[in-house]
Amino acid sequence: MVDERADGQAGRAARFRAALGRAGRQARELDRSEGLRTAVQRVRRALPGDAHFGDPLSLGGARHAEFAGRAVVGLTGDRPGVTREVGLGGLQLWQSVLERFGGGVGEREVVLVFTDLVDFSRWALHAGDDEVQRAMRAVSEAWEKPVTDRAGTVVKRLGDGMMAALADPTAALEAVFEARRGLADVAVGDWTPRMRAGLHLGRPRRVGGDYLGVAVNTAARLGERAAQDEILVSGELLARLDESSLRVRRKRWHTKLKGTPDDLQIFSVDRP
Repeated sequence: MVDERADGQAGRAARFRAALGRAGRQARELDRSEGLRTAVQRVRRALPGDAHFGDPLSLGGARHAEFAGRAVVGLTGDRPGVTREVGLGGLQLWQSVLERFGGGVGEREVVLVFTDLVDFSRWALHAGDDEVQRAMRAVSEAWEKPVTDRAGTVVKRLGDGMMAALADPTAALEAVFEARRGLADVAVGDWTPRMRAGLHLGRPRRVGGDYLGVAVNTAARLGERAAQDEILVSGELLARLDESSLRVRRKRWHTKLKGTPDDLQIFSVDRP
């Protein structure tokens, strides 16, 4: 009697495992269904937000939606599938809501970073949209990861540029150095991107996911004025850096940078 009961339990367990196996196989087949994945992608394109959410260009920030998006991509790897598309579609909506209704977190001291590509517009005019998109995705991966690796936030992308915010001055400059090195490995056709950057330490007002104020304008103007491969920083930021580890050169211009403080001091910094 005991043997019969044991045999019955073993049989039920075997049938249960077999049922689980069949369910798993069916789930994997459903996840790999090209038709269903295409249908979900069409729905994603109709949803608010970035329909490409999930690629390196869209996951460079440090907000909750972007963090969760990196987790989804990490769990699914490079495998296209329905589960991945549904997960990223939900996060796409979440990101859209956060960007529209996100509230400010108050004032705090922050390093603002502006970067852009030198002569990008001239190259893009002849390169074509596909090549431009491919270049921007590669560039984003090269210079956004150094920011997020140092607990920074990619505030927004500005065409061929980026605005970022970091709490630590040394980490902010290191992120820019690493981004510049990373671009050396990026090539699209016969074009290799070259960057310039401006950094300023201030207390901008945060509104939603953005920053406003003179500090933002100052960092942006420094970025605009920098030459190819040059990194310009304000005197406020330089005072928080270890000058002994840098090559520092004071910049003097006859005209004041528009929208910046009258007493702004500007320095070009680089590795020694």
